[in-house]
Amino acid sequence: MMDAHPWVIDAQELVKTYTMGSSQVRALRGVSLRVAPGEFVALMGTSGSGKSTLMHLLGCLDTPTSGRYLLEGRDVSALSRDGRARLRSRRIGFIFQTYNLLPRLSTLDNVALPLLYQGRVGRVRDRAEEALSRVGLSERARHRPSELSGGERQRVAIARALITRPAIILADEPTGSLDSATGEEIMRLLTELGREGVTLLMVTHDAHIASYAERTLHMRDGRLLEGGEER
Repeated sequence: MMDAHPWVIDAQELVKTYTMGSSQVRALRGVSLRVAPGEFVALMGTSGSGKSTLMHLLGCLDTPTSGRYLLEGRDVSALSRDGRARLRSRRIGFIFQTYNLLPRLSTLDNVALPLLYQGRVGRVRDRAEEALSRVGLSERARHRPSELSGGERQRVAIARALITRPAIILADEPTGSLDSATGEEIMRLLTELGREGVTLLMVTHDAHIASYAERTLHMRDGRLLEGGEER
């Protein structure tokens, strides 16, 4: 049996350039990043710094103009669009600021969606119930999103991200729509998941929220900084 790859994320000199009319905008300027299994990393930066572009690349939602991205040792850059979509659905979990729950579905069905999209049929319900139990919402399985608080909706989103047992969870401002007390509750949950071995990369504008992570990276003008040093 092969040993596990030492890096969940291994990004090498990622460049992303967009064409805007007759001009080109370089959103990423040679970003290199490695994230180990079970690591909790926060990514900070002002609007336009490139952090959203980087998250899209790491989430297999887009491809770099140049550079190389390996997810668990697999070269994502070489995959077709369908190949990236399959990898994304199986190995990457997403948590969004606005939850992205379907209002007409129950909590349980919202959590089960990623497996249903994969065409899974066996044990889907059991897996969804296990994921809800992990975030402390077993008793809310039959409720719809409109019947839940903001914190509960974010817990549902976390359970949905966990159900495929992904290599990494990408969290985009996971506390941005929550009050401070509820945000702290969500961060305690994410920290607990990190201790259990879940790999997390989180975008946030809040330095206090970032302090929950084991490592904080900063982006500026399409470049990655760590500890104040440009990389």
